[in-house]
Amino acid sequence: MKNLTLTRRHFGLLAAAGIVAPARGFAQPYREITWDDLIPPGVPYSEIIADGEKDEVNDTWSPIFDENGVKLNTALNGQVIRMPGYIIPLETVADGVTEFVLVPYVGACIHVPPPPPNQLVFVTAKNPWPSDNLWDAIWVTGQMSTNLRSTDLGDIGYELAALNIEIYEW
Repeated sequence: MKNLTLTRRHFGLLAAAGIVAPARGFAQPYREITWDDLIPPGVPYSEIIADGEKDEVNDTWSPIFDENGVKLNTALNGQVIRMPGYIIPLETVADGVTEFVLVPYVGACIHVPPPPPNQLVFVTAKNPWPSDNLWDAIWVTGQMSTNLRSTDLGDIGYELAALNIEIYEW
């Protein structure tokens, strides 16, 4: 059997690995989800929007979401997830957007009608997303919570505290 000796260099490399490895070991992995995952299991996508009301004066249509449109997937509550989507900015600072609604397609909520609450995610970001990238598809990674809330844009079913935002690579 060969005699193994530990040089200073090897000891330094092992010590550095010992410092870095535990930090990676404790990092919480994310679960990659799609928009379908926001709908509770057993609820068909075709049943999340009911009839609506037409406003003849303003020439708009307002959807009426039945109970399936506001049902949330509570299994996602507290989960660290990663999901794609598009930005509808709500709060902007000099460096970019810090609060936005993540939507499944470009222009959702801007065009009438908005998606149902279980297809909208309210995102808060400590690191602003650059305003010149607002039309790009993005990935958002963060901790999800199920929390139905009302805004001027519509009712929103989920909240996501963003840990990372990046361009969605096709």
